[in-house]
Amino acid sequence: MKMIPKTKIVATIGPSSDSREKLREMMKAGMNVARINFSHGTHASNGQSIANIKELRKEMGIPIGIMADLQGPRIRTLVENDIKIEKGKFVLVSDVFYAPNFQFPISNFQTIFNDKISNDKKITLDVEKIIESIEAENEILIEDGLIKIVIREKGDGVAIGEVINGGTIKNHKGVNLPDTRLNLPILTAKDEADLRFVLEQEVDFVALSFVGNGSELEMVGKKVKEILKRENDLPQIVSKIERREALKNMDEIIRASDTVMVARGDLGIETPESEVAIHQKEIIAKCLRFSRPVIVATQMLNSMIENPVPTRAEVADVSNAVIDHADAVMLSGESANGRYPVEAVLMMKEIILKTEKSPFDDAKRNYPREYEKYVPTLKLIQKSSQKNAVLFSADGVLARLVSNCRKEQNLMIGTNNFKVYNQLALVWGVNAYFFAKPDPSKVVDLTVNQAQKEGKITKNEEVLKVA
Repeated sequence: MKMIPKTKIVATIGPSSDSREKLREMMKAGMNVARINFSHGTHASNGQSIANIKELRKEMGIPIGIMADLQGPRIRTLVENDIKIEKGKFVLVSDVFYAPNFQFPISNFQTIFNDKISNDKKITLDVEKIIESIEAENEILIEDGLIKIVIREKGDGVAIGEVINGGTIKNHKGVNLPDTRLNLPILTAKDEADLRFVLEQEVDFVALSFVGNGSELEMVGKKVKEILKRENDLPQIVSKIERREALKNMDEIIRASDTVMVARGDLGIETPESEVAIHQKEIIAKCLRFSRPVIVATQMLNSMIENPVPTRAEVADVSNAVIDHADAVMLSGESANGRYPVEAVLMMKEIILKTEKSPFDDAKRNYPREYEKYVPTLKLIQKSSQKNAVLFSADGVLARLVSNCRKEQNLMIGTNNFKVYNQLALVWGVNAYFFAKPDPSKVVDLTVNQAQKEGKITKNEEVLKVA
């Protein structure tokens, strides 16, 4: 019998992979979910990628989830010319609201000597009044943390910061404020426009960047329902945990999410690099406790952007995420703009299969009280000796709970909901089947028949069926 990975693969689509030919190859190689990063591209180009994926998944008859990843409230630098700053020197920091009134006497800052700073060392942040939230001793990290400034004093609409790690500040570079409590909306004007667009496209997942608390997710959930004018068949909301504030509010964020992503890129900027693996394991463990699918993302096979094979450390990174029982592992630059997008998917699949054959990924789970009505069915499945289980799941909840058992069992899920069918592409261990039949028992029988045709179940094998 052909081995099918239980851990799913999310691949980011970009210039290296947005052609129909590459998309088809990646689907054949094992991609389960296609991620479209709305930090890049236009509605026209991203819409074409979504259309291609939809056509190909229909043509190939397989569930492929489509994830739209919104940019979120990203803060960036605004400088007219490159600014070279040196360790131990001081720079002025303001924002687009206060910057027009930037000139002021340096003597306003009582503890800084005039020879330490000049008015040409000015940095403007592109978010209005963001400077009001920044306090003395807060860090400002620029360009993935390569440049570090610590605020020493604040004036009226401006602050002065000491350069801890120097470098050259360029225009439109990303800024992180890990110590600052940001009063930014979870959706920017761009995000709102992108959200309306992707909802029109009927994507399966919407990923939110820089989530800080559970109430933000509830607000977005309400907005999705308002835009779609319906309560059901909604895209799943994926919360990206990548800020210090999100770590503090982890439990409420996970509970309010449909799915969670461990976004290690910004997480590794906002927290010490040495803590990222610990945070990753904690997030995965809590997602399993709350029965929420979880994705591990960022730089998993990063060297394959340029090279045909990964480093040994990258192989171990993917393998450890599988052992921790993440539902999915994700490719970013490797598949979006790398030289080997198909090979990266194949490599990830090979690592997953080898790891899942080992004894190190076995696990036992309990269930949150909110799912008590499913417990009898779940106990039946856990105690079953059958190698194959075929279930009906209209809304995907039972499928995700059974998956959360992490039982070494072939799990076939039949559904009569096409959106759920594609959303289950992300869920650990699930082989999803779609049949437009209202009767659950008929869907289960059709699922068994189709699985037998595909060789996933042999004719004489005993099957546990739950309708």
